[in-house]
Amino acid sequence: MKTPEEFLEGHGFTLAGDIDKQSLIAAFVDEMEAGLKGEKSSLLMVPTFVGTNGKVKEGDKAVVLDAGGTNFRGAIVSIPPHIEERQNQSMPGIKGRVGKEEFYNAFAAEVKRLEGKATVPKIGWCFSYPAEATPALDAKLLRWTKGVDAPEIVGDKVGEELLKRLGGGEIAIVNDTVATLLAAKAMEGDRRYSSYIGFILGTGTNAAYVEKNRNIAKLSGLDPDGSMIINAESGAFDKMATSDFDKALDEKTNNKGQQIFEKLISGAYLGTIGLEIYKAAAKEGLFGAKTASAIAGLGALETMDFDNFTAKFKKEGRDNVLDSIFANADDARMARRLGLPVFERAAMLTAIHLAAFAIKSGEGLSADEPIAINADGSTYYKTRAIAFGDTVKAALDDMLVMRRNVHYEIVPQVDDAPMVGAAIAAMMK
Repeated sequence: MKTPEEFLEGHGFTLAGDIDKQSLIAAFVDEMEAGLKGEKSSLLMVPTFVGTNGKVKEGDKAVVLDAGGTNFRGAIVSIPPHIEERQNQSMPGIKGRVGKEEFYNAFAAEVKRLEGKATVPKIGWCFSYPAEATPALDAKLLRWTKGVDAPEIVGDKVGEELLKRLGGGEIAIVNDTVATLLAAKAMEGDRRYSSYIGFILGTGTNAAYVEKNRNIAKLSGLDPDGSMIINAESGAFDKMATSDFDKALDEKTNNKGQQIFEKLISGAYLGTIGLEIYKAAAKEGLFGAKTASAIAGLGALETMDFDNFTAKFKKEGRDNVLDSIFANADDARMARRLGLPVFERAAMLTAIHLAAFAIKSGEGLSADEPIAINADGSTYYKTRAIAFGDTVKAALDDMLVMRRNVHYEIVPQVDDAPMVGAAIAAMMK
């Protein structure tokens, strides 16, 4: 019988320790540079027109909106990070179609509820839908995702339209990844950082970093000595080898051939990769007949169950289908040996991804002024099968500090990072 490692490698699955890290970092950087030039690239490299050099005054308070899922939130956010007057509501358009007035009036009402409690005039809005950023820090909506039904809003500059309903004012709109980057500024204190990276790894993944304007060839008229945050849309990176299991997963998605990197590392997909591995292993005789029959009848596998089983963790109040399928001890050991490499690969690819952005920034050359990395998302912080964050850090220490003398610091987790970052976008002067 094949070992788990032989089985995986026979299907083109590259184990974490066998990934060519330097070649993949180079491929990431090449795609970043092509995207910045407006050339063909899997990375969109979206300019945000938001910088990081501004100052934030301690004690300032801003009205913040956060929209990006089934709910939207409004709150007053102050620095050091503190959130008050928080209120959650259904996202307009999530329960049925809405027109312009109903859509914008919901947000306007929330701003009016909060505006007397703010000390800065500008509103911060974390707006996490596909949108084109403008130099005025507005967002032109390109399309809806996540089930929102509000077709009249597509094409709008949503900040401009909201301000019309408020009778004027100022607004700064950022997406969740850019806001996560900005939230690192809330953790600075007396620490000096040379640059920043914002990284989300939850259901999906994305990264943002700070780029020098002179390298953004697809834009003209920028101050060449300045810099801005680039939203890379890095989940779309596609210059890596994929396994038979990854290809089988991709075939079953409604965005076939897209978001390839995201499908290798994020929470929406790791369970499905595990299921594809188990089904193939069952067909090739790595499990007993009873177990193989049970696997054949399994239609879906959630990442939480895959992770908990691999970690031998039983979540209170939640039955895990894998515990019953792999009731045989030998089959359970085999299943865990097949599952663990999925999480190890995800952590290594995460580290390679972050290393590429750190290197591309050109900063972190002094240990006294490292690059601040702010990570957010359930997959990064809540994976149990491996110590995900520690694994990423060990790989980054090797790839950045030891090999390139590039220094970084993963900042302590910032609660409600998207709201905190949106507040900083509104406060920076």
